[in-house]
Amino acid sequence: MTNVYSFDGILIFGLLFVCTCAYLKKVPKLKNWLLSEKKGIWGVFYKAAVIGTRLHVVVALSCVVTGFYVLFIK
Repeated sequence: MTNVYSFDGILIFGLLFVCTCAYLKKVPKLKNWLLSEKKGIWGVFYKAAVIGTRLHVVVALSCVVTGFYVLFIK
């Protein structure tokens, strides 16, 4: 189990947040509701979705490497 207060936990949380926001950007009803604001506290979701969409190869490779690390090394 990875806790959020370790460096590993922060990286895993960040990757999951970016992946989730990028997925929610593809759902039409949720895109209008959650990702409509580009500034403020709701803008974090929009910015994470943009990062996940534009850097999808890097994010996917990071998820695979992190999963391998958590399952086999840690």
